[in-house]
Amino acid sequence: MQDFDTLISTNRPVLVDFYATWCDPCKWLIPILADVEKSLINQATIIKIDIEQNENLKQIYQIQSVPTLILFKNQTILWRMNGFKTAPELTQIIQQFL
Repeated sequence: MQDFDTLISTNRPVLVDFYATWCDPCKWLIPILADVEKSLINQATIIKIDIEQNENLKQIYQIQSVPTLILFKNQTILWRMNGFKTAPELTQIIQQFL
């Protein structure tokens, strides 16, 4: 938990993908997030959190379905959604908070 808090405490936007290994839409999101990460090199961080391995975070952030994306900056939630968007859409959302 403390490591997670450290990760989301930066001044750089951090997009957290809450996923589950059995979730097919979560798998579809993998290449999309890779494209976003390439577009925003050194500007934003993307991390993946398996909700089955991190039950405490699932409860804290009230993850009801996966994938759930939450964008943090300085431990503040800036944006949140269930499901997924295209790489250009996600890139544009993150760029608003740079």
